[in-house]
Amino acid sequence: MSQRSLAEWLAVLEALHSSEIDMGLDRVRAVAERLDVLRPAPRVFTVTGTNGKGSTCAALESLLRASGMRTGCYTSPHLLQYNERIRLNGDLADDQSICAAFAAIDQARGDISLTYFEFGTLAAFWLFQRAELDAVVLEVGLGGRLDAVNVVDADVAVVTSIGLDHQEYLGSTRESVAFEKAGIMRAGHPVVSGERDLPATFTDAVTRLNCQLYVRDRDFAVQAVGDGNWVVEGVDGAGRARRLQLPAVGLPRDNLAVALQAFWAAGLDLADAQIGLALQSASATGRLEARQVMWHGSCRDLRLDVGHNPHAARFLAESLRADATRHRVAVFGLLADKDLDGVVAELHGMFTKWFTAPLPSPRSRPAQVLSAGLTAAGECALSCHSIAQAIEQALDSTDAGTEVVIFGSFFSVAEAILWLSEHAGVSEDG
Repeated sequence: MSQRSLAEWLAVLEALHSSEIDMGLDRVRAVAERLDVLRPAPRVFTVTGTNGKGSTCAALESLLRASGMRTGCYTSPHLLQYNERIRLNGDLADDQSICAAFAAIDQARGDISLTYFEFGTLAAFWLFQRAELDAVVLEVGLGGRLDAVNVVDADVAVVTSIGLDHQEYLGSTRESVAFEKAGIMRAGHPVVSGERDLPATFTDAVTRLNCQLYVRDRDFAVQAVGDGNWVVEGVDGAGRARRLQLPAVGLPRDNLAVALQAFWAAGLDLADAQIGLALQSASATGRLEARQVMWHGSCRDLRLDVGHNPHAARFLAESLRADATRHRVAVFGLLADKDLDGVVAELHGMFTKWFTAPLPSPRSRPAQVLSAGLTAAGECALSCHSIAQAIEQALDSTDAGTEVVIFGSFFSVAEAILWLSEHAGVSEDG
């Protein structure tokens, strides 16, 4: 077996294929067949969507574990360490296990070239199958139809939302995006949609495949009832109505409701109190995540969000409006291929100032370009040299009652978490 470290393996994978993204299933399916990993667990939930995938996967995983199942969960990208992508029974896969999976894949692939993501996806399948799990939750990396995750047949397909992103791969209309996301559905199996406005390309596929479709605000719904409590209504696997009141949660309730409906659609259920505890314990780093830090003797509130497109910006804006009287500033970084104007339009007037920064990626948009775009849109903006400097400038120039919202990319949140880890007096909120 190879003696490479995980870091060495990842360096090999980054250089292995001619392009970072190479849509298509033929290569990854051929290797998956050689490894015999096309059925990594008896129950498979596949989750796609423009936004909301991470929190939905976390909630599904928590519900499955609460029901006594041995679980696997595969998500991407990671924030700080690669191991975050693969969880077994709630724990991150260790370096040694991932390296063993990579070695097995490398041996099985022969002369087939795989992308970094394809290699990692097969590694998750390999580890899941050997752990003899009861259920796995698989997050689609890009689109759905041609994503490596889609070589595995979903027992329940989940679509959190449909918006424009990655247009060079998924097309420039919601119809084309919906077509790609519909590709994770399987004939006769349930589909759960957090998206209420489903394009015809999606509903036509549902009809063609004879799938049972559950749509938010039609078949299941969420309602706030005060003091953070909320009510969710849905339909269980036998078609019976389910209604329960739940306590306050840390993740977006719409996404939790999608996860719960997917759980029910699979024919699973728990007592109301167990569902409440499972959803309360679900967590996804960087998804509307509240943090606190002691800064010059004051406890300061931060909010981290990995949202990086207009759809995610709209969701962030809706969350912030829940306390619209609060003063806020933004720390903001964005990749060059993202829709700056669309993101800014959704958040217009919500921050007294934006502190822009470059991201540690060759695809980063320069801070000065971000500031220029914000200024042109009527916002007040200041360019900084890094996310860390932007956070410090934001804290230094505001009072203790001002919340600092750090968003725009997984890179933004990763840099913020690194900055937090380097400062004394750091604590999570809640």
